[in-house]
Amino acid sequence: MKDANTVRGKHIKIFDTTLRDGEQAPGVTFTLDDKITIARQLDKLGVNVIEAGTPITSKEEKESVGAIVAENLDADIAGLARVLIPDIDACIDCGVDLVHVFVSTSDVQIEHTIKKTKPEIIELSVEAIQHVKEHGLKCLFSAMDATRTEESFLHKICLAAEKAGADTINLPDTVGIMIPFRMHKLVEGVRKKVKTPLDVHCHNDFGLAVANSLAAVEAGATQVQVTVNGIGERAGNADLAEVVMSLHSIYCATTDIKTQYLVEAAKLLERLTGCRIPPFQPVVGENAFSHESGIHAHGVIKKSDTFEPGIMTPEMVGHRRKIVLGKHTGRHSVEQKLSEVGITATEAQLNEILLRVKELGGKGKRVTDADLYTIAEVVTGEVDREMQTIILQEVSVMTGNRMTPTAVVKALVNGEERLSAQAGVGPVDAALKSVQSLMRELAFITLTDFHIDAITGGSDSLADVIIGIEDEDGSSVTARAASDDIVMASVDALVNAINRLMLKRSIRNGGKSK
Repeated sequence: MKDANTVRGKHIKIFDTTLRDGEQAPGVTFTLDDKITIARQLDKLGVNVIEAGTPITSKEEKESVGAIVAENLDADIAGLARVLIPDIDACIDCGVDLVHVFVSTSDVQIEHTIKKTKPEIIELSVEAIQHVKEHGLKCLFSAMDATRTEESFLHKICLAAEKAGADTINLPDTVGIMIPFRMHKLVEGVRKKVKTPLDVHCHNDFGLAVANSLAAVEAGATQVQVTVNGIGERAGNADLAEVVMSLHSIYCATTDIKTQYLVEAAKLLERLTGCRIPPFQPVVGENAFSHESGIHAHGVIKKSDTFEPGIMTPEMVGHRRKIVLGKHTGRHSVEQKLSEVGITATEAQLNEILLRVKELGGKGKRVTDADLYTIAEVVTGEVDREMQTIILQEVSVMTGNRMTPTAVVKALVNGEERLSAQAGVGPVDAALKSVQSLMRELAFITLTDFHIDAITGGSDSLADVIIGIEDEDGSSVTARAASDDIVMASVDALVNAINRLMLKRSIRNGGKSK
């Protein structure tokens, strides 16, 4: 951790290129209003530089950069330009604070793109930087494809840029081929040659953009280029939230970023681009501070840093901690979530609720809070097992094309095992008729109400069924049940209703059922 310790306490600038490199992501296009909204959000976030676009590319692009400049934000507004005077003048016309000039420096790009000699490239770069400085603006110089550039030439052009007056020198990993160790060596090598502040721009082709950016900071870079949600060409760029929170929490460095707005910025970009944030995205993803495992959730409920970094909390980034329900859910998670909404349950009821949640999650269904609350309300509203007249054992349904739906139900009725098979107009009707017939001489049960709701969206939604019944004496009750199987939810609701009705009759008759 020697290199990491050298970063402690240092201030790192954040250069955001969401509006320029981010918009180069396939399928991403921002309207002028979008760009202004994003620029305002970035300024609220506290980035030091907002790269607003490349003015020379079109009239519309130039107007949008000018419009962002007109917002008079606290951040410096940058325009991108090749080492060509017309490109630079287009940026100057927009009133930018900083011109970011770039030129290819790797052999492969020199040969197949600009087709200039290396001395010509240095000359163009020097003239470009001097032109920017003559207009009283800040200048950032980028040696494009620096990580594939021959080392001696990279050092030579960086020295020339420094001598010409560049305020910052950027070392881009343009095609994302670096590993942290090599990135460290590259930046360290340039750092020994020039005194000008160094900047890095890392692409994420191998998922190493953030790691390479941090390695560059360890080696002496004092500015990092990022994008919100890591959007950009191909696999994107270094992610703003990940870079910043790593600098703050792991390296104990400082930035001007107001971290409590990181999630807000991420969700804004998600909405404007249509590019969904993966739930497992670090820092800003929905799962970043979510826990399902019983052991993890129990620990986090007692002390958050048992199963979270501790040095980064959800509140620091504008997030919230969530206890997620599923097949790995533990008792403490269920108890905690129920207590939050004032639902109390006995030990036996809590065990039953947990069992049903696990069964639902085990079928591959995402168990929502609404699912939990419905299950809890059903369980806490059920008659205790020892007071139940009918205890369901088995339900089988047969249906299909040109076949009359038939259901077979097996249950204990006052301790006696009974079996009933009935046909119906559909599987639910057949199953309910079978349950009713099990009661025989005990009670003549009539359905007075049947209502079904889907708790959440999707074909695997939990079905919430409410059933009203009445006996021959006009006594009535209502009960409910929930299941991802509509037939079972309906049968369970009817059984719950019958047990309530029979308990009601028993109490009315002094503890004796008819």
